[in-house]
Amino acid sequence: MNIGVIGGGSWGTTIVHLLTRNPANRIKLWVRNPEVVETINSTQRNPKYSGDTDLTDRVEASIDLEYVIRQCPLLFLVVTSASARQVLHDMGAYLDGSQILIHCIKGFEHTTFKRISTIIREETCCRKLGVLSGPNLAKEILMGHPSATVVASPFEEVVEAAQTAMISPHFRVYGHRDIVGVEVAGALKNIIALASGMSGGLGYQQNTESLLLTRGLVEMTQFGLKMGAQASTFRGLAGMGDLIATCSSRLSRNYQVGERLAQGETLEQILGTMSYVSEGVPTTRSVFKMSQAFNLDMPITEGVYQILEHSLSPSQAINALMSREHRYEEEFFG
Repeated sequence: MNIGVIGGGSWGTTIVHLLTRNPANRIKLWVRNPEVVETINSTQRNPKYSGDTDLTDRVEASIDLEYVIRQCPLLFLVVTSASARQVLHDMGAYLDGSQILIHCIKGFEHTTFKRISTIIREETCCRKLGVLSGPNLAKEILMGHPSATVVASPFEEVVEAAQTAMISPHFRVYGHRDIVGVEVAGALKNIIALASGMSGGLGYQQNTESLLLTRGLVEMTQFGLKMGAQASTFRGLAGMGDLIATCSSRLSRNYQVGERLAQGETLEQILGTMSYVSEGVPTTRSVFKMSQAFNLDMPITEGVYQILEHSLSPSQAINALMSREHRYEEEFFG
């Protein structure tokens, strides 16, 4: 089957790699940069993101979005949240409603605070949609480490298509029905990863990391419930699973940003030297504003927001968290 991947960055290239594990798949990869297209088609590699990993001759890269979409009944959208609406608007001219579209974006639209699945419905005729999210550090997947993800959709056809296309001896795909919860979990865990990176950058270790992950999961769950998600989703791969992976590994770009902030670099310096997008930075700003509208108390999110806005240092934010009013833990789980 022809399968399209829209976006050739780090995660898009990793999705391509996963799809090549099934010898029945032929992958059409849309990339904006003609030089990257030429490199992939001539060397079967995307060296900036996949290193020496061979993407096989069953991958064809193209700058022609229409060509990719019209040939592929199954599509994976793997672009940044900031560019998602424009790319989907362009895709809308070529989608005919029969395709399955699975997005792999862990963030919101930061001007409207809308989820990506909402934008898909607004900009395209596609209704057979899904969202892919989970504890998926790209480098570990490229190294062949056993991993798993979640594909959420109200349509069994979407989940089955993803499982058929992606499952391999080193990669499992679990189905889920809670699109809202999987989208919210994938976005908000990046905020907690920023906080965890700051904790590591300050020299704190497992006790502090455990505190941030546990209390961070509470914030994610409460926010998700306000958005219409199921609480149980946050105890699975898309929630706690992704939280553990992203908050405990220096492979996580959000962890790296938090760590460097705690070590004294400015946000502008950090982002200016990164070749990868840190979705946690704009997501923090969006979620903090949304939490105010929801009248939700999200102290970790608020602390990270204040650090990004230069009104607190990471050490001041930690001190503020540790001096909050004493509570009973079960109050948050009732």
